[in-house]
Order: sequence, then structure tokens, then C-alpha cells
Amino acid sequence: MDAYPFPVKRCRISPDIELAYMEAGRGPNSLVFIHGLGSYAPAWSKMIPLLAEKFHCVALDLPNYGLSEKGDFPFTMSFFAGCVESFIQQLGLKNVMLVGHSMGGQIALTMALRKKVAIQKLVLLAPAGFETFSEEDRAWLRKFVTPSSLEGLSVEQITQNFDLNFSTQKLPEDASFMLEDRLKLREKYPAGYRSFCEMIALCVEGMLSAPVFDQLHTIELPSLLFFGQEDYLIPNRFLHPAKNPQQIAEAGQIQMPKSQLQLLSPCGHFIPWEAAESVCERMRQFL
Repeated sequence: MDAYPFPVKRCRISPDIELAYMEAGRGPNSLVFIHGLGSYAPAWSKMIPLLAEKFHCVALDLPNYGLSEKGDFPFTMSFFAGCVESFIQQLGLKNVMLVGHSMGGQIALTMALRKKVAIQKLVLLAPAGFETFSEEDRAWLRKFVTPSSLEGLSVEQITQNFDLNFSTQKLPEDASFMLEDRLKLREKYPAGYRSFCEMIALCVEGMLSAPVFDQLHTIELPSLLFFGQEDYLIPNRFLHPAKNPQQIAEAGQIQMPKSQLQLLSPCGHFIPWEAAESVCERMRQFL
């Protein structure tokens, strides 16, 4: 893929999983970037150049995402957390700070709760896991998000889903490669696209089945939280229409004793792209 702004490297973390990643910069501290649902390492393309002067930046593709190895994996939060933990250990990274977006934020929180690798700080951008769901909510989502429903989305619907990630409700021109990569997979590799849709449904199930909100109070890592005021994905507009992003953000932040919250506006869900400069400026102060 041409989307990767830095050379792609490989790291085998188990006999059946090889992860693709890109890295830039040097420094005593390593920032490990964990992308969100349906995304990949190039999602961090705007932030890494702004941080690489002072930090060792490493962005990976999770299993079955981007250029990483494809396989029949469970796609639970603990599975992904274990993969990132093994990745950190294999590369021998020191002074690790996790930077997670959306689902990647819930993976980072899961790692902080597991405490299987040393983590210095957390930076969470619109993290999944702050919004809570009832059993009825979960049942609705499981019924709505299925491999067949995802595979049946039209080009227009896929485009609209990308648009909803941004405050303007329009995918920026410089981010259009993400949509193009998705449509290319759909059009030229139908079997691969089918597997992708199956994985996305399992990832959603993985997030629903491993809620972290009630454990946030046990995380004592210094944490910097970002939420966009115009986030159209958090909270879920169908299940929680009376709530807004600030309420979700503050509910989670209050639970984390050593956290700071930065609300961004205008900014939607795709904070790494839409607010890269302001986020990196604040991160440099925090880190």
C-alpha cells in the first residue's frame, strides 16, 4: 500500500502472527500507537512527524489489519492486548507510552489493567470503553453489526461511514486514501473483504464483551484524554441520543485518578487526523 509514509517493517510475535509496523524518530521514550476499529497504522501519519523529533514513534497494524498477517483469530480485547504486549517485548521497547485511538484506546486501557508490560503513561483519543452499554444495548448492536450487514453496505454507505468520523461530516481530501483502500479491498479482493467484515463484527463483539469502565478507577497511570466535541460516533446516536461527547468524556475521566481531559472543537471522532497539531502540542507538554 502507498498509504504508509515510513518504511514498513515486520515483527513476528508468535508462530502464526507477524505484525507490520512503521517507526520514526529517536529518544529515550517510545510511543506505541494503536489504531482503531477498521483503521490501520497510516491513521497516525499526521501525528508521527510532529512527535518524532523527541520520541521514538512506533505504529503497528493489529492482526488482520493493514499489512499484518491474516488469520482466524479471536479478536477480543485481551487478544489484541496480548499482541501489543508481545510486540513491545519483541522490539525491546523501553519507557513505553501507549497512544490509542477509539478501539485502540480500549486496547490500551486493557493493557493498563493487565499490567503485563511496563507502561509509563497513556494518551487516549476518543477511546472506546468510556461509553457504557446495557444488556439491551449490546443485544441491539450484535443484531445490527453482523458480517452480512457489513458486507452488504453500498459504496455510498461506506463513504458515509467514513464521513461520520469528522466534524464536517465529510472525509478530508488528504484522508481519501483510507476510503480508496477500503473500496479497493471490496472490489478486487471479495474473499478478503468478506474476512475483513467478519473480523470487524468480532472486534465489536470483543469491545462489548470486555467493558472496562468499572475498572478505570484502578488505573493510576498518568493519562491524557482527548475527545472531539463534534464526535458523531461516541456516544452511539441511536442508543444514547440524549448524551453528548463531553458527558461521555467526563464520566470516564472522573474515574481515572491521574487523568487530564482535553475537549477539542471543531473536532470529530478521527482526532489523529483532524486535530493532529493541537493534540501533539498538548502531548509534548504532557509527555
